[in-house]
Amino acid sequence: MPPTTENHIETPLLLPADPVERARRLEHFLRHARHTPGVHGVEVVGGDENPRLRIDLDSQSVSFDAITRWAEHAGIGLRERWGSVVLAVEGMASKQSEQAIEGALAAIPGVRASASFPSRTVRIEFDRARCQLADVALRLSDLGFRVSPVTEREAKRRAARARVSAIPTRIRRWASGLRDSPELAGAIAGALLLLTGFLLRRAFDAPDWAWLPLVIAAYPLAGWHTARDTLLTLIRFRFNIDVLMFVAAIGAGAIGHWEEGALLLVLFSFGHAGESLAMDKARRAIEALHELAPDSAMKRTPDGSLVEVAAETLEVGDTIVVRPGDRVGADGEVLSGYTSIDQSAITGESTPVEKSAGSHVFAGTINGDGAIDVRVTRSHHETTLAKAIRLVEEAQTRKGQTELFTAKVERFYVPFVLGATALLFFVPLLVEGFTAEVFKTWFYRSMAFLTAASPCALAIGTPAATLSALARAARLGVLIKGGAHLETLAKIDTVAFDKTGTLTEGRPRMVGVVALGGATEDDALFVAASLEAGSAHPLARAILEAATARGWTGALAEDSSMVQGKGLRGTLRDAQGGPVVVEVGSRKLYDASSIPTAAHEAIDRFEREHGATAVLVRRGEEWLGVIALADPPRPDAASSVAALRSLGVKRQMMLTGDNEGAARAIGASVGLDEVRASLMPEDKLTIVGAMVEEGRVVAMVGDGVNDAPALAAASLGVAMGAAGSDAALETADVALLHDRLERFPQAVALAKFARRIVFQNLLIAMGVIVLLAPLAATGYASIGWAVLFHEGSTVVVVLNALRLLAWRRRGGSAQ
Repeated sequence: MPPTTENHIETPLLLPADPVERARRLEHFLRHARHTPGVHGVEVVGGDENPRLRIDLDSQSVSFDAITRWAEHAGIGLRERWGSVVLAVEGMASKQSEQAIEGALAAIPGVRASASFPSRTVRIEFDRARCQLADVALRLSDLGFRVSPVTEREAKRRAARARVSAIPTRIRRWASGLRDSPELAGAIAGALLLLTGFLLRRAFDAPDWAWLPLVIAAYPLAGWHTARDTLLTLIRFRFNIDVLMFVAAIGAGAIGHWEEGALLLVLFSFGHAGESLAMDKARRAIEALHELAPDSAMKRTPDGSLVEVAAETLEVGDTIVVRPGDRVGADGEVLSGYTSIDQSAITGESTPVEKSAGSHVFAGTINGDGAIDVRVTRSHHETTLAKAIRLVEEAQTRKGQTELFTAKVERFYVPFVLGATALLFFVPLLVEGFTAEVFKTWFYRSMAFLTAASPCALAIGTPAATLSALARAARLGVLIKGGAHLETLAKIDTVAFDKTGTLTEGRPRMVGVVALGGATEDDALFVAASLEAGSAHPLARAILEAATARGWTGALAEDSSMVQGKGLRGTLRDAQGGPVVVEVGSRKLYDASSIPTAAHEAIDRFEREHGATAVLVRRGEEWLGVIALADPPRPDAASSVAALRSLGVKRQMMLTGDNEGAARAIGASVGLDEVRASLMPEDKLTIVGAMVEEGRVVAMVGDGVNDAPALAAASLGVAMGAAGSDAALETADVALLHDRLERFPQAVALAKFARRIVFQNLLIAMGVIVLLAPLAATGYASIGWAVLFHEGSTVVVVLNALRLLAWRRRGGSAQ
């Protein structure tokens, strides 16, 4: 049997010296780790002098990198002892290659590996004190596998495309397909030989010497990959699906059924090749992210000239020029120029976004008609796009609980089938007696049973669905960091939202203005703008935006000064040119008894209905009006909350540090069930942790910065606007690159649909086995029929999984 994936890790800790702070951070980290699927035990040992983390985890569902990130966000350091890398693997011919790779690497001390046949990658975590990465590559080379960094894989793919670019299109497609799939080429060659031999025998009644060699020659052509995987398995004294198929094919030939044995290998090889080609489609959906990465950029040198350089050589602080139509070469800040940029691939905006001095731009986005100078703020390997690609590639190697369960079932099921096949063959011989006819009959039936009972569809159905769902989510701008998180996403029953920047737009806007006395709304707004023009306060910017939209000319107040915590005071010139004192501020700035009743009523109404901050405006002794400012809810907040409710999320709440009035106003406007306000980050952590301990499946949606502790403690951490936040990408289990809340319910719906696809695949796989195996055992189904249904079910589950690549949410359903 394949080795267990449960691993014991012990590593030194770096903790604060203060005992109270140390205990608080450890409690935060341990609470989250103990509620994480795949973590089977975690404790801190060694006392205060030599603290060490001791953890038992399933390396296929949770990585040590994730443990490191949780620790960092809890304020705990793990010493640089463990390395982690995702490598592309050449030579993986089937699902069984995963077990061969994981088994081989498990024998190296200090190495933990999780391989993925669908993505042709392996995630390796290794103890630098006990081994080197070269040891891993050497061990895999001994088995016939070659590894390379995932970034090299794309370069090879592009080079291969260039080599055949001169060939006519149709021929090029065939050549490319056969080059990339030698198993398909072998299956086609084997099928042609089998068909030729069949026609010679049946149509022309040719002698055995004319047709039989052709059929026998089909065996090595179509069965080469099956034989290789069988050998890899048997040298480790284990059994898998390839062993079952190979034994059945050889057995059929041994009793004279050469054509049926060859048909089994041909169809099995076609099935494998079809799986690979179908899974390539899912991989290409993820690898398409690589196409967005720019190869070069125009760098401005110190003397002002321009030189084209490789994008990967750019350093922080360099200045690049982005010409019209170019891809932006790096994440950076616009220094000069004006343009509009299509950044839909990164942030999801459906229309180009205007950019001018001070705006942020992302690598891989497409410039419009203007030219801009950009100061590089992130190196090539740390751009938002690079991090997104890296996280998606790592996610492919993390298996969900359903996939791990089916792998365990397969581990025990294959020996069971072999045992049942042996009984089916030997028992009748003992009962009926050993004769040539009895031997041939029951050996044939046992081979047909062996074929029918093989769990190929069971083994490929779940990983195919998981990879397709991860690929589709990535195209939607949702990074789901592995199959385990995809499954959790489908099961959430409680969602806790942060307020600012999550449910709201994150910047105040004017939500209302009430004129007082004989003044107009514009009078109040323009006077306020004249005072606020020199302030950097967010509320000041909101007033200026509203005044500018109404035609304010920009006349500034003189001698403007701040009244600490209350407002601003200055002077304007009246019609005769004389100075008039003007003021804007909260009720604290004035004597309460002097404020008009209408103003008190307007302020109370704005606070009650909008949770707004209201300011009064006065010119001399004349009250001009009340201006209400609030951080409004996102346009898609209410619809997202409603969509989650339609998807079965029973409880939705807000956890915010904002004041009670503002929080309740926003909560009521978007339709939340519960609002908890005036919370510190540790309060959010406590609330989320308590709900998880109650058995709820809790998703925390926040910005990934001040919400990091709560994101880590939740069953599922979801980071908003991750395109602009390193902490969001690192902390969360699900990161929304697009700054659009509606993507979250879409991700939930996709996860639920993926769960249904997995269930359907399991039902199809088990249904075919349950129906076909008894028929084969009793002689009602030949090897040929067993092969057709067996391979047919495998193709069906893969095609069913690929439906996820074209998934679109309809209404409130998840299909």
